[in-house]
Amino acid sequence: MTPPAPAPTLDAGANSASVVPASANPTGATNGASDTLHSPLEDSHVELGAKLVPFGGWTMPLAYPAGTMAEHRACRAGAVAFDVSHLGTVRVDTDDAFDLLQSELTNDLRKIAPGRAQYTHLLDASDGSVQDDIIVWWVAQDTFDVMPNASNTMRVRDAIGGTDVTSTRAVIAVQGPKARWHLAKVSTEAAAIGRFCVTDFSWRGHKCTAAGTGYTGEDGVECAIPADVATSFWKEVLATGVLPAGLGARDTLRLEAGLPLHGHELGPGITPIQAGLGWVLGWKKGTFRGSEPLLAEREDGPSRLLRGILADGRQPLRDGAVVLDDSSNIGIMTSGNYSPVLERGIGMGFVDTSTRIEDGQGVTVVLRGRSLPAHIVSLPFVRGRQ
Repeated sequence: MTPPAPAPTLDAGANSASVVPASANPTGATNGASDTLHSPLEDSHVELGAKLVPFGGWTMPLAYPAGTMAEHRACRAGAVAFDVSHLGTVRVDTDDAFDLLQSELTNDLRKIAPGRAQYTHLLDASDGSVQDDIIVWWVAQDTFDVMPNASNTMRVRDAIGGTDVTSTRAVIAVQGPKARWHLAKVSTEAAAIGRFCVTDFSWRGHKCTAAGTGYTGEDGVECAIPADVATSFWKEVLATGVLPAGLGARDTLRLEAGLPLHGHELGPGITPIQAGLGWVLGWKKGTFRGSEPLLAEREDGPSRLLRGILADGRQPLRDGAVVLDDSSNIGIMTSGNYSPVLERGIGMGFVDTSTRIEDGQGVTVVLRGRSLPAHIVSLPFVRGRQ
């Protein structure tokens, strides 16, 4: 028997996917504003019967009437559409934009070129921990759209400058193995974009931007659409047979794909090296913000590493649970949930490297007083068909 969909873990990521509890953001403020922000698509979400929740200062859909489990499975087997308008967009289009981003962000833009996208981090200069994880869309020669997590847009803008253009557009992510087939019925240009490529396209005479990026482990396209026509674009995508999906499915999908969530696998005190994301550090480009404290960690090796944890049973795992090797505390879980594909509890957590624990080794997860048998595994839990 398939258990009911567990309540999604809730937090404020945006290249991330969970929802923040009201207690974590009591004012609903983000980016220095005092009022909750609203997606251009919110009225459509209400019409579709979505459950709306606070998320990083925004009101966003958690799930639609079909439910998180159905939305998750539709993304793995077909196609879904997410409203990810809560992602920030900071446009940097000055003559020194390239050099500025090279010095402030971790990855090396020389690896890509105009018309490409890149995953990168903004670090704390004092300890090298991750202040935000970001996607950069290199739109044109001197034009970059830097896309932070929902609650971090002001922090990123303060670091890199630029103009916050978040309110001018909606971002619609069409994801799944059949995403491009469906999207081609709306825009052949958008559907043809390569993975981690970026292009402008015209839709009904309006300039839009598409990128072959996403946060599900599946193939897909994210489309930035002018706010005043975004609802029409959204409805046309859904009319092709794409199921709308909310933040609950976004979280379970990213967890199966082993993708980090800011505030859980990334954040204060957590470096890219500890999170297993050393590949985002462009050492060959020279110094960058936060690089100095990471040099010692690279030399000595991290004291902990992010690992996958697969439960032996169906009980969902949860963040904050202690991980034991025999009776010794060796780590703590940072994310956990139920995998609709594996039909088992899954999660990620930081494990002490001094234990030298290997993939396949049994551990115990202590969750609310219960001891659950589990195993350390490599990530991802589920590989998409991208």
